[in-house]
Amino acid sequence: MDAKKLIIRSLSGIVYVAVIVGCILWGVIPFSWMAAAFGAIAVVEFEKITRELQQRTVPALLLDIAGTVCLAFTWMLYPLLIWVFILLCRMTLELYLKSESPLANLARSMMTQLYIGLPLGLMACIGEWWSLHLVLAVFLMIWLNDTGAFLVGSAIGRHRLFERISPKKSWEGFFGGLVFNLIAATIFCIYGSGIFCISGNGNVVIDASIPIWLGLAVIVTVFATWGDLVESMIKRNLHIKDSGNIIPGHGGILDRIDSLLFVMPAVLLYICLIKAMF
Repeated sequence: MDAKKLIIRSLSGIVYVAVIVGCILWGVIPFSWMAAAFGAIAVVEFEKITRELQQRTVPALLLDIAGTVCLAFTWMLYPLLIWVFILLCRMTLELYLKSESPLANLARSMMTQLYIGLPLGLMACIGEWWSLHLVLAVFLMIWLNDTGAFLVGSAIGRHRLFERISPKKSWEGFFGGLVFNLIAATIFCIYGSGIFCISGNGNVVIDASIPIWLGLAVIVTVFATWGDLVESMIKRNLHIKDSGNIIPGHGGILDRIDSLLFVMPAVLLYICLIKAMF
């Protein structure tokens, strides 16, 4: 990679991170709107790579975007009810599109909204029900996992993790990302008390001890890897490299959020299980 491309990639990455961190620090409403914006862009990218956009399919695309935006506000009741209505509208719309494959069209719409919109909504739920700082910690772990996997995999990666889907991923890289996250989890627990806490309505509801944080690190690493592999599987099936080019040097939004689409639901379930146990 030449110097110019490296600079562009670095600057766009900084802007992307700054937007996420800024919205997290701003509050749950701005953060949810950010998630909705990411989801809307990702839906358009997914539509473009899975089928050719045509004038007759625009109404379906708009409904998919609307459904995804509503799901980004899953922590609120009315957007969730509106989403149910949008689903009914989407199925009804298929009656008038006169498509030769209505079932495939509906399946694509359902997958788009559930694959992209629901995890983004659950991410906002974590921020509203517990702590946006916890969401920030999860984002940091996702980024550290990518960094550790790349550095270790590039240096000593020999054994392929999932060669059929992603020939460059290695087991060494996977464990490199895991080690980075285990270290980060330990730091968050020891030095981030009161900041990276698992709390609700101002009260700590989970005793976030080191074992719990280490468990979170494992969850993030495993599901981030699966999320990346699933998107790689989709792109490989469609014979494309990137979902888009909205982020210079990084590809599309869907390329950037593929890991968190798997991580956030898993983290929410993990927190609920820990809370139920303690």
